[in-house]
Amino acid sequence: MKSISLKLVGSLCGTLALTGFLSAEDAWWNTAWTQRQMVTLDSGTDAAALSGEVSGSSILVRLHDGNFQFTSANEDGSDLRFVASDGKTRLSHHLESYDSLLNEAFVWVKLNDIKSSAKQSFYIYFGNPAPDAAGDPVDAYDADTTLVYHFSGRGTAPTDATRNGNHAETPAAAADGSIIGGGLRLLANVPVIIPSSPTLEWKAGQALTLSTWIKFGAPQEAAVIVSRGEGSDSFKLLLDQGIPSVEVAGRRSQAAEPIAAGSWNHLVLVADGSSMQLFLNGALYSKLDAALPVLSTPILLGGPGGGFVGEMDEFAISNTARSIGWIELASVNQGASDAAARTLFLGEVEGGVVESQSEMLQHVMLFGDIAANMMFDGWIAVGVCVLMIAVGWTVAVKKFIYLNSIEKGTNEFLKKWKTLSTDLTSMDPDDQANVSSLGGKFDPAQQALIEKSPLYHIYHIGAEEIRHRLDKDNNRIQGLSGRSIQAIRASLDAGLVHESHRLSNGLVYLTISIAGGPYVGLLGTVVGVMITFAIIAKSGEVNVNSIAPGIASALLATVAGLIVAIPALFIYSYLNGRIKNSLGLMQVFIDEFVAKMAEFYRPAQEKEAPETELKS
Repeated sequence: MKSISLKLVGSLCGTLALTGFLSAEDAWWNTAWTQRQMVTLDSGTDAAALSGEVSGSSILVRLHDGNFQFTSANEDGSDLRFVASDGKTRLSHHLESYDSLLNEAFVWVKLNDIKSSAKQSFYIYFGNPAPDAAGDPVDAYDADTTLVYHFSGRGTAPTDATRNGNHAETPAAAADGSIIGGGLRLLANVPVIIPSSPTLEWKAGQALTLSTWIKFGAPQEAAVIVSRGEGSDSFKLLLDQGIPSVEVAGRRSQAAEPIAAGSWNHLVLVADGSSMQLFLNGALYSKLDAALPVLSTPILLGGPGGGFVGEMDEFAISNTARSIGWIELASVNQGASDAAARTLFLGEVEGGVVESQSEMLQHVMLFGDIAANMMFDGWIAVGVCVLMIAVGWTVAVKKFIYLNSIEKGTNEFLKKWKTLSTDLTSMDPDDQANVSSLGGKFDPAQQALIEKSPLYHIYHIGAEEIRHRLDKDNNRIQGLSGRSIQAIRASLDAGLVHESHRLSNGLVYLTISIAGGPYVGLLGTVVGVMITFAIIAKSGEVNVNSIAPGIASALLATVAGLIVAIPALFIYSYLNGRIKNSLGLMQVFIDEFVAKMAEFYRPAQEKEAPETELKS
């Protein structure tokens, strides 16, 4: 506890010292956050090249393993904070998604004023294991923004990121790996319905900005991207043979050059009260001299009937006519071009008073992230593997203890066995009271130890067989015949078989783990991969973000199977080697016992024969 306190004091002193050397502009915002990075927004000609100033913009900050240390932040990104360059002003942000497994995050940060042809900086703070509340994410959007859909959910209705709560009422098909994380997949006759609300009511001639990203696979005729109302009071955003256009009350904007299929394009519609301008990728594309009609009906994304077929991402509506600079910044900042990388970039990590997690711990934490994506069938395979580990290792521990105990008993027994010279039964006499103490030659502790030895068990069988055959010969001068010795040998061999079974008892669980563990894990992996590819085929989206989590979690089942089999293989080989040594020692003991038995208990005629030969 004392060492922890000293570390905390040292960390605090180091942070305070660091703060003291910083200028007022670069002052450390909060010492509870140990690390930070400067984020630079460049609106100059070499980057965003904005035509004018921008106000009330929410910019996108992309975090990946090339510009951000995910291992130094919390697993869910809850410690991310954005602060202005003065080190005091908190900037509102909305965390769209944060994936510490794939090292990818998308964060929206609100900046009030952005100047053209200039660089503006702010800081991202992280490295606080127990942060306070991050603030309301809806504050990341200004009051004129009435609806923002990020489409980050899967199989659910799109949710509004603003405070207006304009959530869609129909589930939507997800598209992984869109221009900004997850996206929306639109089908021809399945629209996404956005219910009407007071904040979505359009008045005649009001100002409006509608922006979104689209991608289509093949040109379509008069495909409806966004629509509202019917007849004379209607509004449509169309894509006709690759040509975007806006249509109001049957009047359509002029045609222009079609856009290429298979690529993401940024569309922005700006209504200023007298005309409607359509911008493509930040530049004016077409114009319609018409004003918005009065509309309060639901808004449809896509169909029904002739609806847009393709992908959509980042759909937003604002009750104001956004400036050219706002449109240009949104197109560059949200896109994936080289200009986007030059427009917004992160600097070097500062601080780091608290030591970052070790590489080993990072790898261990990755397994937790992988397990979080595992499906039910994978958990069944892992559960079976865990059961096999529990049974196999329990058997192994018991077998270790058993082999160690019999080895000690065998060593004690062999010391006494070597002292026998004439009577093999002297360590196991007729008197049962004497037998229980092994002829009075051992103390109780030695007696308990020796009784565990398989050699003693075999010796006891042989001693009893000898006594049974000699119990009528009080002087034991008649000896044992060849047949008796063979019979006793058979009893000793039977005892060897019983001891072999006792030594090998339970090893079958280890062999099951060795043979079955990898197959159980492989079964879980194959089923997991099948389900992953089935989901991909159903959604129609193929990219690394949709495949990697499912494959990684499926492979975890194979890892579990190998964790079962590999230790079991080593343990089995070691135990089997010791058991073979014990069996070999018992076989040698039997041979030695039979040889001594033939020598010590020769029949009387065999003893007299040498004496007769000497007299003659």
